[in-house]
Amino acid sequence: MIQKCLFPVAGYGTRFLPATKSMPKEMLPIVNKPLVQYGVEEAVAAGLTKIGFVTGRGKRAIADHFDVSFELEHQIAGTDKENYLTGIRTLIDTVNFSFTRQNKMLGLGHAILSGETLIGDEPFAVVLADDLCIVLDEEGDGVLSQMVKLYKQFRCSIVAIEEVPKQDSPKYGIIAGSMIREGLYNITDMVEKPKPEEAPTNLAIIGRYILTPDIFDLIRQTPPGKNGEIQITDALLKQAQNGCVLAYQFKGRRFDCGSVPGFIEATNFCYQEIFCKQQS
Repeated sequence: MIQKCLFPVAGYGTRFLPATKSMPKEMLPIVNKPLVQYGVEEAVAAGLTKIGFVTGRGKRAIADHFDVSFELEHQIAGTDKENYLTGIRTLIDTVNFSFTRQNKMLGLGHAILSGETLIGDEPFAVVLADDLCIVLDEEGDGVLSQMVKLYKQFRCSIVAIEEVPKQDSPKYGIIAGSMIREGLYNITDMVEKPKPEEAPTNLAIIGRYILTPDIFDLIRQTPPGKNGEIQITDALLKQAQNGCVLAYQFKGRRFDCGSVPGFIEATNFCYQEIFCKQQS
């Protein structure tokens, strides 16, 4: 039912300068694997094997990562180091990757609209690689897998949410809604980066979405908001008012790897809970 997943990766990553001056922020490594690969693996685990990237200038390394490196693989052929490439080789063999460009940085809504040519008239997922979502094997399904199961039941757009401190509301899109069951809400309002005193709740949207294809027309009808950007929350609010958009409080841990503290926290967690256990 859902085969495609869109990765908007055209942003500059200015919070990680100078590291991101010539390297995409999505290629920053969490231990020994770039951020974007974690997101692609999460999508594939949910059955989404057609991966589209909305890229920009200076993002060539992402396409190169999800491709064969003949020189490197020739050099390490027959050695123990080949084992390090098992995961990425599996992705290259099983996933269809496609790319388009976002020529201007006009917000997440514009980035998603730029990916319409890769999606067509199908429901699809969106992953923001900055938000690293970890669900350990013994804890159950990944976040996108949880959301795909919900989509099969409700057949409408779904956003992932988590509780955040009220003072952090200016960093997020904040939702309000009526509870359908524990952890699942029918959205009645969405506000992009409100002041703490104006936030309707402390339930913040994070970088996992499942969207129905009518979202593209709604984005086209959405005027620019803050900073001249086209906000996906504005388009989703229209969709909620005309039909149904759900907010899902997912199971798992999310790390804000768009910030230095979140990136360090994610690195430490993945080293202790994943990498070390794999090596033992």
